[in-house]
Amino acid sequence: MDQDTAHQDPIEGTEDWVLIVDFGSQVTQLIARRVREAGVYSEIVPFDKAEAVLAAATPKAIILSGGPASVHETGTPRAPDAIFAAGVPVLGICYGEQAMVAALGGQVEAGHEREFGRAELEVVADTALFDGVFAEGERAQVWMSHGDRVTALPDGFRAVGVSTGAPFAAIADDTRKLYGVQFHPEVVHTPKGAAIIETFVRKIGGCHGDWSMAQFREAEVQRIRSQVGSGRVVCGLSGGVDSSVAALLIHEAIGDQLTCIFVDHGLLRKDEAKQVVELFRGHYNIPLVHVDASERFLRALDGISDPEAKRKIIGRLFIEVFEEESEKLEDAQFLAQGTLYPDVIESVSATGGPSVTIKSHHNVGGLPETMKLKLVEPLRMLFKDEVRELGRELGLPETFVGRHPFPGPGLAIRIPGEITQEKLEILRAADAIYLEEIRNAGLYDTIWQAFAVLLPVRTVGVMGDARTYDFVCALRAVTSTDGMTADYFDFSHDFLGRTATRIINEVRGINRVVYDITSKPPGTIEWE
Repeated sequence: MDQDTAHQDPIEGTEDWVLIVDFGSQVTQLIARRVREAGVYSEIVPFDKAEAVLAAATPKAIILSGGPASVHETGTPRAPDAIFAAGVPVLGICYGEQAMVAALGGQVEAGHEREFGRAELEVVADTALFDGVFAEGERAQVWMSHGDRVTALPDGFRAVGVSTGAPFAAIADDTRKLYGVQFHPEVVHTPKGAAIIETFVRKIGGCHGDWSMAQFREAEVQRIRSQVGSGRVVCGLSGGVDSSVAALLIHEAIGDQLTCIFVDHGLLRKDEAKQVVELFRGHYNIPLVHVDASERFLRALDGISDPEAKRKIIGRLFIEVFEEESEKLEDAQFLAQGTLYPDVIESVSATGGPSVTIKSHHNVGGLPETMKLKLVEPLRMLFKDEVRELGRELGLPETFVGRHPFPGPGLAIRIPGEITQEKLEILRAADAIYLEEIRNAGLYDTIWQAFAVLLPVRTVGVMGDARTYDFVCALRAVTSTDGMTADYFDFSHDFLGRTATRIINEVRGINRVVYDITSKPPGTIEWE
């Protein structure tokens, strides 16, 4: 299976879909989210894969993303001619606008003044792109992030919006339905940006906006049956929302051809292994093989401190265990995983696409080159909130669907530095107290993700009349919609003080607690 691109054929029966061509922006995923929020299916492909995709299928519209490069420099990404030959509406965003202008005969130059952050757009002419959103003469807040700017338009285009640093902040060729904006409508800092994208895909692109999770469920069940045939599937079950929803969807498609394999790698939260076994064996009656491989994982991780090395080791061992267990099952040919769209996009490397790799994911980047099992990834094109929606569609109880995300590498990436059994036990105890306090305060469903981190730092403390020299525990809690961007949760000082006191009093090995108030970007949600 090709691990370098997120694209697969559009969902069967989905004629209304939008192709998003990625030039390397870190917020390209948000474009896809805004399109799907408008009720239209969307897919992202790197710019150098766009021509092949268009040769196989025609979308209703195309959106060109932003990116870090400069169009006027040699060797930087270009918009393939096939995009403009497809005869469908095209919207270029930031670098995408510049790439479109360059491809069609206009001019892009380095700007004398860069524009980053909030800016004011002045609408100087009406256009179909702004229909129902902006009126001529209106001034609106937008979010800019560019150094270069368009200085001459191709034939047929006109300026419809200007800003202080961009004389062509919005351009339009309504006849050919080609549009460009220098600002980023996909981010929340452009308040009416989502409306612009909806106008483009529905009014200009002609998409009906009727894509639903029920439609995805029905189409994906058929896709799974077609891919698997009479073969047997083993599903890598972690007990998290992603792998659980994947297991239920696959079970609906092929029934007893599915066997779930739950690998306890010794990096789970407190009592989590017990809960997983009870849920799937008892409640859902899905065949489940429980493998306690904790010693094997901890031996392999002994002395390893680099976060990427940890992820690769865990990914490799996961696959090895799955293969060993699958060999005990007759006709096992497929391995199912709960891989999500952000996992796929973030794991695209500079050689497989223009995006800068942020981190590898254990269920994407750790696969061996000669893997014996073929992959089944039914959630590969979904974002996290869409997976939750699918879980509800499949009948999962809300208390389970609403669980916070938990990474495949588990607590290994919440212990920066080397991992030991002692550190794991300390972190499990602290994390359990933290989550208990969050639930007691009625905040669990308001928070996207919350967890404790055990830092590789010891500090001096005083307990009673004795000196201590113990670990520092960091608490993390964020709000988010899809995990692509996140803000820290604003706990009260009373809550933080109460939680810190409990952790220090009840967990031996911790004598100091801090709270992480970093947003994403610039930080990631997890620490590693």
